[in-house]
Amino acid sequence: MDDDDIDRAIGRVGPRLRAVREQRGATLTDVSAASGVSVSTLSRLESGSRKPTLELLLRLARTHDVPLEELVNGPATEDPRVRSQPVSAEGRTYLPLTRRPGGVQAFKMIIGPEKAPGAQRSHEGYEWMYVLNGRLRLLLGELDLVLGAGEAAEFDTRTPHWFGSTDDRPVELLVLFGPQGERMHVRARPRSDGDSAT
Repeated sequence: MDDDDIDRAIGRVGPRLRAVREQRGATLTDVSAASGVSVSTLSRLESGSRKPTLELLLRLARTHDVPLEELVNGPATEDPRVRSQPVSAEGRTYLPLTRRPGGVQAFKMIIGPEKAPGAQRSHEGYEWMYVLNGRLRLLLGELDLVLGAGEAAEFDTRTPHWFGSTDDRPVELLVLFGPQGERMHVRARPRSDGDSAT
C-alpha cells in the first residue's frame, strides 16, 4: 500500500463513521456521550477535516459495535439474503432472519397447536413479538393475554413467561430478541396544530 492508498483509506473513514452513526439513528451528542469523544472532534472526523488516530478509531469501533476494519476498509459487498436453515424443537420452528452475532436477533417462529400452557420461564433479555397469523396466548407473570394477527407485545424476559397457540391451529409470529437493556426505539414527529390529520 503506497501513500496515495493510505490517504484514500483515511479519507473514507469520515463518511463511514457518519453512515454507521446514521444507520443506528444516533446523534453526534449520543456518540460523544457513549465514547467520551467530544462532539466537535466527531464532527471534524466525519467531515474529513481531522485525521483519525488509532485511539479514536478503537473507541468509535467499540461504541458502534463494529469491527475496526469496517471503519477503515468498509464492509465487503456481499449477498444480503439470509439463508439460515430452520430449526425445530418442542413443536416450534424457528427461521433466523439475521446473521450478525450479538445484539438484537430476528426470527420468524411457527408454533404448532398446544393443548395446555407449559411452565413459565425467565431469562436475561428483552423480547418483541408481532403476530402474523393465528392467535397467540401470552402468559406474562400474572397476566394472561391473547394477541391476534397484527398485534404486538414487548417485555423483559426476566419476567416469567410462556406463549403458544390458543387453539388447534398454528400461530406465526416475528420475534426480536435482544440483550438486557435493549428497548424498542420509536421515532415520531410531534404533530403541530397546523398539521391536518391523515
